[in-house]
Amino acid sequence: MTTLKINGREHDVDADPRTPLLYVLRSDLKLNAAKFGCGLGQCGACTVLVDGEPVFSCVTPIVLCGGREITTLEGLGTLDKPAPIQRAFIDEQAAQCGYCIPGMMMRAQALLQKNPRASDAEIRAFLEPNLCRCGTHMRILRAIRRAADLMQSAEAAPATQAAQAHHAEDVR
Repeated sequence: MTTLKINGREHDVDADPRTPLLYVLRSDLKLNAAKFGCGLGQCGACTVLVDGEPVFSCVTPIVLCGGREITTLEGLGTLDKPAPIQRAFIDEQAAQCGYCIPGMMMRAQALLQKNPRASDAEIRAFLEPNLCRCGTHMRILRAIRRAADLMQSAEAAPATQAAQAHHAEDVR
């Protein structure tokens, strides 16, 4: 039995420790955002975050994931309240067939958590391991830039509200 912490919840999984994380996510836990693409860690469709780092879940055995925080696309937001990266990909219509998009979003999420002001060159370099055969790269780049803006706005909002409340107190 292996215990995996996925999207903030612990799951006891009865699987061989060599089982790829992707298989457990999709088959055992019904978390289907990560896709089976190549099965060789070469396309990125299966990308999830492990301790905030993007990994190819198709080649990552669950034995390496015990005691670590795993985040899938399902753990970022909901249909009613999508995370900034999800909202941006929707707004920019970044998906064509959509198969690569969960992996692209997870890799972009990892980048923006580390570097919220990433340049286009940094975004391109960080996304290089993830493939998109439909050619929506420009929309994906726009979505990531938009997500960065949304994340910065969300971080600035509480500080702005606090400053406004403080200013209102000073005016009284």
